[in-house]
Order: sequence, then structure tokens, then C-alpha cells
Amino acid sequence: QVQLVESGGGLVQPGGSLRLSCQALGFTFSSYHANWYRQAPGNERELVARITVTSDTNYADSVKGRFTISRDYHKNTVYLQMNSLKPEDTAVYYCNVPLRSLWGQGTLVTVSS
Repeated sequence: QVQLVESGGGLVQPGGSLRLSCQALGFTFSSYHANWYRQAPGNERELVARITVTSDTNYADSVKGRFTISRDYHKNTVYLQMNSLKPEDTAVYYCNVPLRSLWGQGTLVTVSS
């Protein structure tokens, strides 16, 4: 079955770190661009980070310098390392492969003291 499985969300204090994982099942992740989106309550879904098949990366201005997207080819997984987290980073985070129209199930990140 072709799907994306996310993990790694949780509750963290401001200034803390989390790493989100998105594992691809049923296809080779490295053959596709991949995105991380997030959606906060009452807001539209927004693109946070993108990694291409050549591992070029792009970030939203709001996370630049704090978040890092990367791939592990052996584990068929894309990661989102999130550092210096702020309360405004609180959202459900989704992994996406646009060319396969695939979305992960979402993982909740809550940044609060």
C-alpha cells in the first residue's frame, strides 16, 4: 500500500526542538520532491519546507534558520528538524508528495510553557 507515515510530534516548551519523520511505504521516496506543510487552528495550510530529488531545499521565511528538511535514503524517510520552537509554530504538520498526490495523516506539534 502506497502511503506516508508521520511521527515525532508532541508538546515542547518554547526554545525547544523536535524532529518529525515521514516514511514512505510502497514507493521510493528519493524519486520525488517532498514537502512539509502545517495548519494551525483557523488558518490555511501553509508550505513550511521543500526538498527536491537533488536535495535542494527551500523554506518559508517564518522558519528559515530554525528548521531543516533532509532525507535518509536507506530509511526511505524525510525529516523536519525543528529548533528554537515558538508558540506560533503550533500546528498539525503534514508530509506531502505532490506528484503522487499523497499526504501523511498529520502530526500535532504544540509549543507551550
